[in-house]
Amino acid sequence: MNQWLDDRLHISRLNDKFLRKAFPVHHSFFLGEITLFSLIILILTGILLALSYEPSTQLVNGVPAAYASVLRINSLPFGDMTRRIHHWSANIMVAAAVVHMFRIYFSGAFKRPREVNWWIGMLLLIFTVLTAVTGYVLPDDNFAFTTLGVIYNITHSIPWIGDIIAKIAFAGDFPGQGVISRFYGYHIMLLPLILLGTTAAHMLIMIKQKHTQPMYAAKLAYKKIVGVPLSTQQTPIMIILLLLQAGIILLFSAFIPVHPVEVFGPPDVLNPVANIKPDWYLVWIFGVLAIWPPQLSFTFAGGEFNTEFFGALVIPGVIIGLMMAVPLLDRAKENMYYAEAPTEHPKRLAAGIAFCTLMLVLSVAGYKADLLQAKVMSSDMANPIFWVLSVVLPIAAYFATLGIVRGIKSLREADARETLAHGHPTETTAHSADD
Repeated sequence: MNQWLDDRLHISRLNDKFLRKAFPVHHSFFLGEITLFSLIILILTGILLALSYEPSTQLVNGVPAAYASVLRINSLPFGDMTRRIHHWSANIMVAAAVVHMFRIYFSGAFKRPREVNWWIGMLLLIFTVLTAVTGYVLPDDNFAFTTLGVIYNITHSIPWIGDIIAKIAFAGDFPGQGVISRFYGYHIMLLPLILLGTTAAHMLIMIKQKHTQPMYAAKLAYKKIVGVPLSTQQTPIMIILLLLQAGIILLFSAFIPVHPVEVFGPPDVLNPVANIKPDWYLVWIFGVLAIWPPQLSFTFAGGEFNTEFFGALVIPGVIIGLMMAVPLLDRAKENMYYAEAPTEHPKRLAAGIAFCTLMLVLSVAGYKADLLQAKVMSSDMANPIFWVLSVVLPIAAYFATLGIVRGIKSLREADARETLAHGHPTETTAHSADD
């Protein structure tokens, strides 16, 4: 039977080409697998939730059908648990993708010939966030309704064409009858197809180009693939990782509740939820919106350039553009085989630390209203403070990182000189043991 199948399907070639692929043995290389496992769990739990969810704004017992269906899901056995698993899997997927991106950046794995995969990975991260946002509004409670209003205003803020784009994206004016079904289509069909496509392209290119190798691989076999095969060793490790990840998600879901639709109630046009915030990975955009000076708004050639446009579209667009341009800033002309030590490229390391610092400052600025309410700072000084911090702290982090790296290099050079001057103590011990 095996020979019959092999003659027709060439299974042995599949085994030689894919199932025997060598995977590097290093814990940081599992971040991509964590992202993939999260996507699988999201698809499975999403199918279960879709069986009971009704994407409609038609009133049922005085509330929208979508809102009523979420209440019904919560009342089903393990319904609320399924929602929690879906929620935490989405957060873990975004977190793993972000950390994976940082691993690629700090190790230089975006360099030639992997520039295309860096761009595909960036698209994967962007569409992952968009998928999470579209799912965030599906409960159609008052919080989700207010969030939809914010997204609509941001889309509508695009000069000249914002009104047309907003009507296309939201199935008409907001609030409208078709908005929930439209976002439901985005969430369960359009964006998942894009995610699956980008994930498949990302993995195929990785298989074609091979992983960047850890530095120890250069000493074992220079420019050779060093690792464990997929079919016999890597697969059991991945299964253990999947079970461990599933256990952590179940633990989170069992003890940490998610979005309480019952607390916020059905949509209320007259009483929107005050001071709403997105999940952690988008709070920085709210920070930009919170501190963007309204004085910078203006009208040009009939187009309005307001706070929503600059804070939620232009500034994030510039940041994403800079991240996309990372491979183009590298001037290496040879292919990169081995992961680089971050301290060997201090400017790249410092730029990454400065970027993280900026994101942290902007994320804190997203809580500006809470800080004002707690009287941590005054309303007159909040914006100037955050603007100063968003400039000063990244610059300080950049030069502090350079100083620390130089200090580490100086210590290493001093140790090397001392070793050359006095001999290597471990080598002397080894000779004594042989004697």
